[in-house]
Amino acid sequence: MKKLFVLAFSLLSLSSIAQQPYVSKVWVSDNMNGTYKNPVLYADYSDPDACRVGDDYYLVASSFDGIPGLPILHSKDLVNWSIIGHALKRQPPYDHFSTTQHGNGVWAPSIRYHNGEFYIYYPDPDFGIYVVKSKNITGPWTDPIMVESGKGLIDPCPLWDDDGKVYLVHAFAGSRAGIKSIVVVKQLDATGTKVLDGGVMVFDGHDQDPTLEGPKFYKRNGYYYIFAPAGGVSTGWQLVMRSKNVYGPYERKVVMDQGSSVINGPHQGAWVTTQTGEDWFLHFQDLEAYGRVVLLQPMKWVNNWPVIGIDKDGDGKGEPVQTYRKPNVGKTYPVQTPQESDEFNGITMGLQWQWQANPKPFWAFPGNGYLRLFSGMVPDSAKNMWFVPNVLMQKFPAPEFTATVKLDFKPRLAGEKTGLIVMGADYAFVGLTKKEDGIYLSYVVCNKAEGGKPEQEKMIGKISGATTYLRVQVSKGAKCNFSYSEDGQHYTSAGDVFSAVPGRWIGAKVGLFCTRTTVTNDAGFADVDWFRIE
Repeated sequence: MKKLFVLAFSLLSLSSIAQQPYVSKVWVSDNMNGTYKNPVLYADYSDPDACRVGDDYYLVASSFDGIPGLPILHSKDLVNWSIIGHALKRQPPYDHFSTTQHGNGVWAPSIRYHNGEFYIYYPDPDFGIYVVKSKNITGPWTDPIMVESGKGLIDPCPLWDDDGKVYLVHAFAGSRAGIKSIVVVKQLDATGTKVLDGGVMVFDGHDQDPTLEGPKFYKRNGYYYIFAPAGGVSTGWQLVMRSKNVYGPYERKVVMDQGSSVINGPHQGAWVTTQTGEDWFLHFQDLEAYGRVVLLQPMKWVNNWPVIGIDKDGDGKGEPVQTYRKPNVGKTYPVQTPQESDEFNGITMGLQWQWQANPKPFWAFPGNGYLRLFSGMVPDSAKNMWFVPNVLMQKFPAPEFTATVKLDFKPRLAGEKTGLIVMGADYAFVGLTKKEDGIYLSYVVCNKAEGGKPEQEKMIGKISGATTYLRVQVSKGAKCNFSYSEDGQHYTSAGDVFSAVPGRWIGAKVGLFCTRTTVTNDAGFADVDWFRIE
């Protein structure tokens, strides 16, 4: 019992930086010749923000209802990244997020380092603005502290001014607040944990910059700067506002748009300066089923205005690059990428995994060379897998890849089920189901799952052994071919090609589940030997 408790605790705890760099077999941004290709993160790290502390760069991103939330990535050169932890082990209000909440939860966060402490501010559009703090980037992080409660308060970013005052800029979500396209500045207390006033509207984007959101707050050469995207996720531009006074008036300038590039909607991100004085900008691009991937752009200052990307015509407005020289950080560092494959050889899962809701401690136990997924009870209200919380998934890692899982299914009761799933607003999986006379393999597709539509199941047949290999091959355009094998050598197609689609504000994900529909005082399980991305 003690061992199980320790493993359950480890599952939810933050992990430390990996000792051996992981290198993806499907996407590496570093060209290993002094240049890189975009995206530097071909995965759904939406609404990125970043900061540098010494020789280290840290990036955070939106995580919505995925738990653990607030992923933290680390880099030495802005090109090679790894996942080093999460700042949110469970999402408050805890009961509310024990059920699936697609598209809700953690929206665009910001990360700052001040006076020996890390601060991550994040908005929950239904509850308010929170902050979590830690003296160590890998934790432990404080429980979320409510900075300001209220609906529709989104995309906060702090600024510690030279006179000791602390400010917060944020935007509004029209879906909750009934107003959008404006940004406000509020004063915080000295601890950065409490709003002191009602704020001042410092910019209204309705006329020229609709859907203004995602502001980031900086100060340079006596100017206050607010970097903010406008114009929509896939159609917009990067706006910068500046003023000598924190409350304005602010001038505006578009500093990057798509231009002649193929990179649409290039905006919302983070300005960082290297140890050698170079300026760079990390931002996202929406690639639909692949999510909002992260790109890196060169940046320079001209007449106290930033120019992001390459300014081909000299008008002070840049456009994104696809390939460019790597940042000069004073040294050359090894190639590494965010973790994808997992052999489950340790006592914790890889940091790439997230549940669809706040997890219960007995859903999964890593250890002994495998991950044991116990069958979780499907909620009575669940119309399909979209509404099932105990689905364990990770982001699509590249335009083309193959995910394969080896597992042993050991159910106790009829109706228990496990499988390999690609999840979005539509989903598909190849899975195993316990029936009275044995275990059967099937291929399931559910279109318009978000709307509660039923699954369409194709029964493949009875399997002979406990060990099964399940696979999905993802090709360009997010076309998914599911297959299965009983020997790990010869794979048989499970059915028609499935086209993956985004979820609610996120890209499609790939992962595992183990469920049941029968109330019992015990549960069967699936032992996952490994999960490999190739």
